[in-house]
Amino acid sequence: MPAGTLYRGREGMWSWVAHRVTGVLIFFFLFVHVLDTALVRVSPEAYDDVVATYKTPIVALLEYGLVAAILFHALNGLRVIAVDFWSKGPRYQKQMLWTVVITWIVLMAGALYPVLGHAYLELFGK
Repeated sequence: MPAGTLYRGREGMWSWVAHRVTGVLIFFFLFVHVLDTALVRVSPEAYDDVVATYKTPIVALLEYGLVAAILFHALNGLRVIAVDFWSKGPRYQKQMLWTVVITWIVLMAGALYPVLGHAYLELFGK
């Protein structure tokens, strides 16, 4: 580790980075969502055009990424709360992080078909 740095490079640092990145991605989505929803007041036709672009397979992949970001951010947020408010939290933070990661992977696997099913059918048919 270089002298004078706080970087530890372990699981805690990567969860910290992932929590911030997912938070920024969720904020960006909410910003775009508010803008495109406000578009209905300006021009309903333009709003319909924008919504039509949301039904493409590429946007379905982005939706899956959004689900991934929200789910990780929520699960990791619960872990952060446990670390902060449970007296034994700091001692078990590594185990809790791996529990979050495994839970996230299982839930993301379960979300695969509901989120991407229509895109698969559009690309490859029945």
